[in-house]
Amino acid sequence: MTSKFPVLQVALDFINLKRAVKAAEESVEGGVNWIEAGTPLIKSEGLDSVRELRKRFPDKKIIADMKVMDTGRFEVEAASKAGADVVVVLGVTDDSTVREAVEAGRNYGCEIMADLMNAPDLEERALELDSMGVDYICVHVSIDQQMSGINPIAELSKIAGKTKAPLAIAGGINSETAAEAVKNGASVVIVGGAITKAGDARKATRDIKRAMGGKKRVRSELYKKYTEPGKIFGMVSTANISDALHRGGYMQGIRLFSGSVFMGTAVTVRTYPGDWAKPVEAIDEADEGDVIVVDAGATTKAVWGELASESCVQKKIAAVVIDGAVRDIGAIRELGFPVCAREVKPAAGEPKGMGEINIPVSCGGLSVKPGDWIIGDSDGVVVVPANRAVEVANRALDVYEKENRVREEIKRGSTLSRVLEIKRWEKTK
Repeated sequence: MTSKFPVLQVALDFINLKRAVKAAEESVEGGVNWIEAGTPLIKSEGLDSVRELRKRFPDKKIIADMKVMDTGRFEVEAASKAGADVVVVLGVTDDSTVREAVEAGRNYGCEIMADLMNAPDLEERALELDSMGVDYICVHVSIDQQMSGINPIAELSKIAGKTKAPLAIAGGINSETAAEAVKNGASVVIVGGAITKAGDARKATRDIKRAMGGKKRVRSELYKKYTEPGKIFGMVSTANISDALHRGGYMQGIRLFSGSVFMGTAVTVRTYPGDWAKPVEAIDEADEGDVIVVDAGATTKAVWGELASESCVQKKIAAVVIDGAVRDIGAIRELGFPVCAREVKPAAGEPKGMGEINIPVSCGGLSVKPGDWIIGDSDGVVVVPANRAVEVANRALDVYEKENRVREEIKRGSTLSRVLEIKRWEKTK
C-alpha cells in the first residue's frame, strides 16, 4: 500500500455497494491510491462494504469514513477487523472519544483520520487533535456546506504547516482544484463526485492525478461549486431544479406556449382579471434578462399578446410567465419570445390600470417575490427564492452530474431499475 504523498483518495459516497465497486474499479484503473467506503455506503451496506473493498482491492489502503462521534474504541475495532486501514473520527467529538480511537487504532494496526468538519476554531482543534496522536487531519467542507460555495482550500491554508500529522482535504475537489490543494499543503486529496459522478471515472481519475503530479489544473465545467446561480441554471433543466427542491418548486398549470428555455430574475405584477395595463407597464420597469411574472387573478380575457411580446424582444427581456390567459400565440412564436401561461384566448381585456408592480404575487400556486429566479423549459416553470439561489443551483448541478453517471451505466447495457436496485429500496409497509 502506497504511503508516498501526495495521494489521491476516492470517496465512494453511494448507497449501493455494486455501484460503489464499479466506480472503485474504474478509479483504480485511473490510478487512485486510497479507497474510501463513504459514510452513506457504510450506513446503507454496513461494514460489509469495507470487507468487500478489502477483498477486491488487497493492495490499496482502505478508509472507513465512520465519522465516529462516540464509542471510539468499539467502532475503530469493528472497522479495523472488517479490513479498514484508516478510520475517520469527527474532530468535534469529545477528547475522550478521540483518545479511545487512537488507542484502539494502535491495538488493531489501524490509523486514525480526524475530520475537522464543523469545528468552530479550525486551527485550535487541529493542534489539539495533533497532540492526541491522530495520524491524519482532514479539512472537510461538507456537501451541504459546499452548496453555499464555501472553499475548502481557504480553510486548509489556515492550518497548513502547523501540524505533525499529514493534512487531508475534502469538499468538492476536482481536476481544477486538486493541484491548488497540493500546493496549499494537502498530502491526501479526497475526491468524491468529480470521480464517482463522471461517466468515465478512469479518465476523471487520470485528470486529477495529472493535476496533482504537475500541480497544474485540468479544466472542467462540472464537479465544482459556483457562486453565480445564473451560470448553473443555464446548465441544468427545470427537472433538475425541482429535484433539488425536494420534487417541488414548480408552477402548477402553467405551460410554455412559445419560445424555449429561459431564465432570469422576476419582475412581478399583480393585475385584475382582464386588465392588461400593469403587465404592459412592467415592460418599462424590467431590465434586460428579467422575467415578467403576472398574477392575473383569473383566466378571463387575455392580458398579454403580440405587441407586448415585441416590446420585450426589443428590451431583451427573457420571458413572461402569466397565471392567466394570453393571445396572439402564432405571432409570438414567430418572434421566438418565451411565453408561459395558463391558457390561450383570442379576446383581450381592457387597460384599466388596477394592480401593482414588484410586490409578492402568486403564480401557478407558488409565491414569487421580486428578484426570485424563474427558470422555464418544455417541462414547465420553476421558482427559486433569491436567498437560496446559490444553494439550489449547486444542488441542481449535483443532480445533473449524478444522472450523467447513471445514464452511462445504463448505456453499458443495464436499465434504470437494475442500476438503482429499485426493488431493493422500495419502501416497506
